Parts: sequence; C-alpha cells; structure tokens
Amino acid sequence: MDSFTGIRFKKETAKRFQTFSRTYFKSHTEAMSTMLDFFFYNEISPKEKLGPTGRTIEAKLLKRINAVIAIMRDVEKTQTKPTVAMIQSLFETEEPTKKPLIVEKKYAEEKKEVRFREKKNQSNQL
Repeated sequence: MDSFTGIRFKKETAKRFQTFSRTYFKSHTEAMSTMLDFFFYNEISPKEKLGPTGRTIEAKLLKRINAVIAIMRDVEKTQTKPTVAMIQSLFETEEPTKKPLIVEKKYAEEKKEVRFREKKNQSNQL
C-alpha cells in the first residue's frame, strides 16, 4: 500500500479541489497527478493563459461579421445600384419621337388656296 503525505491548503482551495476531483476523477491523487502531468507535458505554466476562450472568439467574430455587412451595404449603395441603373438605361429601347421633317420651300407641297374667286353671275362682268 502507498503511503500518504499531508499538504496544507487553505480551506476554500481544498474544497474547490475536492469538488473538481470528485467530478472528473476517482481519487484526489489521480486528479493531482493528471494536472501535474498536463502542465509538465505541455510545457506551460499554470499561471499563463492558453488563449482566447470561446466567448471572446465569438464576440470578435460577431464584430467582424458586422463590419463585413456594413462594407457590403456601402458597396451596394455606392457601386452596385448606380451601375445596375446605368446598364438598365442602356438596354431600354425607346422609340424616338417622330419630329416633322424640315423640307425646303421649293419641295414642299403648297396648298393652293384661292383668295379671290370670279363671280359666277355672268351679268356682272368685269
């Protein structure tokens, strides 16, 4: 049988360790051994942070997604919509309004209106 050694911890720390150990391991010795192995094999200090957590990564991604959406809306307003409007105006076919042709006087048909007429009465001859 293995011998045990007593280590002094503050009560709060000991209680936290016991609840953690009961949750994940069979014994306190196994929990402590696994934690020490983790830090030893990964060559990290327990005091340094391993990197961003899931929540911080999610918050950063949401900020970047909102920025991309804002950029896309700006591009749509300033570039896409005006370009589409110009292209549509190019492809729309409108029949030109028919304007009357300008014709020289000598070729134009003249309406012959008679201003003066002869009298049909033969008695009043000129």
